[in-house]
Amino acid sequence: MVPSDVVRRVIAATALAAGISSFFVLQLTFLLRAQGSAELRPPSSFAYIPDPQARSRALFVEAARVIMNPRCMNCHPAGDRPTQGNDMHVHAPPVVRGDDGGGVPGNTCGACHMDRNVELLAGQQVSFRSIPGHPRWGLAPVEMAWEGKSMGEICRQLKDPQRNGGRTLELVHEHLSKDDLVGWAWRPGPGRDAVPGTQAQLGELIQAWIDTGAACP
Repeated sequence: MVPSDVVRRVIAATALAAGISSFFVLQLTFLLRAQGSAELRPPSSFAYIPDPQARSRALFVEAARVIMNPRCMNCHPAGDRPTQGNDMHVHAPPVVRGDDGGGVPGNTCGACHMDRNVELLAGQQVSFRSIPGHPRWGLAPVEMAWEGKSMGEICRQLKDPQRNGGRTLELVHEHLSKDDLVGWAWRPGPGRDAVPGTQAQLGELIQAWIDTGAACP
């Protein structure tokens, strides 16, 4: 079998020769990487890209395999209701954002979501195996909504303090690499697919993206 890295490089070279933009090549690479791989490529694997801006975009594409995964996207909705599941369907039972992202009186996130994942007993007639939880379970602020946005739009949003929670790039890195609520995505409980790689590996990719100019696809 031909190694997948070789396949990706052949596709990229063919696409570029045909006049297809590097943006679409990056998007194609993202889709190929997203299928069936539980690993993240380390920053060193992008060293063959000589142009820093192109390398920076490629690094973000790899990091986006975590950022744009349903485990993260479900809590960054554009409206007042979160989504859930790998298909990102609207949350059931019905809930709303509330003033602080934690629901409304009488229907808060904490009414069902505890400070940890809770595995359900075998034999219960439900379509899920556990209820996710964390001490700070809730929605990201609406200005940090990612739902319905492209990879490039999310990338640019992450760099904008007006839309990323007032963070510098250094704080964006700290948030993604160390925040234990972000870390939940690697430990989502029975019945849910974890995001690829590890939180430390995501942090390495984000730092390398910043170091190469934080370019967006």
